[in-house]
Amino acid sequence: MEENSNLTAERSLEIITEQIAQSRKAVSKNVGLSLYVAGLCTMGVALIIGIGMLLTSNTAFYLLYFALPLIIYGFTRYARRNQAPTPTSLFGTMVAKTWVTFAIFALSFFVFANLFDLLVARTESYDVAVRLMIQPFRTILLLMGMCVTITGYILKSRWLVWCGIIGGIGGFFWETFGVTGILFARISGNINNYCGVVQGLVPGIIVALFAFIGLTLPGLMLKRQK
Repeated sequence: MEENSNLTAERSLEIITEQIAQSRKAVSKNVGLSLYVAGLCTMGVALIIGIGMLLTSNTAFYLLYFALPLIIYGFTRYARRNQAPTPTSLFGTMVAKTWVTFAIFALSFFVFANLFDLLVARTESYDVAVRLMIQPFRTILLLMGMCVTITGYILKSRWLVWCGIIGGIGGFFWETFGVTGILFARISGNINNYCGVVQGLVPGIIVALFAFIGLTLPGLMLKRQK
């Protein structure tokens, strides 16, 4: 009797372990699709903004970033139109709350930073304004990388963890040290549309690159896992 009881307990533990693994795999594929679509949308919007800035030097193109969450939501819904809904699980809930938290903080910080920069530009001299202005892009890249990394830990995906670390921290330091400006400093005199290139096209390419590293690539790997 005791031996049968031990076998039953062992079998129950095996079933629970299998269910957890299956749940994590199902959530991983679902998250992979979301990251893949989000990455492609981010890359597309960033390149559109960069090209628009290059052709017109109009900073109003940056407003497209406000529409990015709606664009991602619409394309994600379209991509999942033929998929069966993923069962509710602890992993799915944790991942969903992680990215909802990212969206709240990133959008709030982006709006605050732009309003603050607008106020400073109107009330302070140019020299003071340049020192006080907030650059939200680098912080948002860091937050995005952190969320990708946390998602990788939840789903036990090393690729996702490393892509998040490289994309987030790499993008943060790239923007903090002004690598774009340094690279173009010596050739700025030969660029006819300096504003469009350095403030528009190049940042758009950088956003697209880090979105590929932090979102599209890990999403593709999660999507293709068996």
